[in-house]
Amino acid sequence: MKRYILTFLILIAAGSSGISQEIKWMSMNDALAAQKKQPKKIFMDAYTVWCGPCKLLDKNTFSNKDVAAYINKHYYPVKFNAEGTEAINYRDLTFTNPDHDPNRKGRNSTHQFARAMKITGYPSLIFFDEKGDLIGPIPGYRNPHQIELFLKLFKDEDYKQINTPEAFKAYSEAFKNEFTVSN
Repeated sequence: MKRYILTFLILIAAGSSGISQEIKWMSMNDALAAQKKQPKKIFMDAYTVWCGPCKLLDKNTFSNKDVAAYINKHYYPVKFNAEGTEAINYRDLTFTNPDHDPNRKGRNSTHQFARAMKITGYPSLIFFDEKGDLIGPIPGYRNPHQIELFLKLFKDEDYKQINTPEAFKAYSEAFKNEFTVSN
C-alpha cells in the first residue's frame, strides 16, 4: 500500500512540476522513410556539439511546450549533428563525413549533407516539403516566438507568396504569436 501511495505522490508531483513536452527527434533517414508512409514536412535542427547558441536553442526554445507540440504535430523533427558521422541517404546519394576526426575537440569536419544544404552557420533550421525536397535553411538562434513565425510560414506554405524582403517584412509584422512564453 505504501508503494502505491508513493507512486501516486510521485506522479502528482511530476504532473504539477510543469514538465514540458519533448520533441520526438528522429534521424533524417527515419524522417524520409516516415514521409513515404504519411507525407508531412520535415523540420531539421542542424547543430554542432561546440555551438553555444545551439545549446540555448535546446534549452530555451525546443523545451517550450507550444514549440514542441507544434513541431511534433506538423513536422517530422530531425536532430542533425552537422559535424557528426551519421550516413544520410537522400535522393539516391549517401552523405557522410569522411574527414571527421573522433579525437578532435571542438570544431570538426563539416558533414557532406550540411554542405549540400548550404548551411553557413549554427544552429540552422532547415525545412523540407512533404516530398523531402529542400525548402531552405534559416540560420541562427530563434526564441519561441521567432521560431513560431517560421514553423507556421512553412507549414501553411505562406512562404510561396513571399518573394521579396518587403513581403517578408509585411508578413512578419502582421504575424500574431500564439505560443506561450514563460519567463
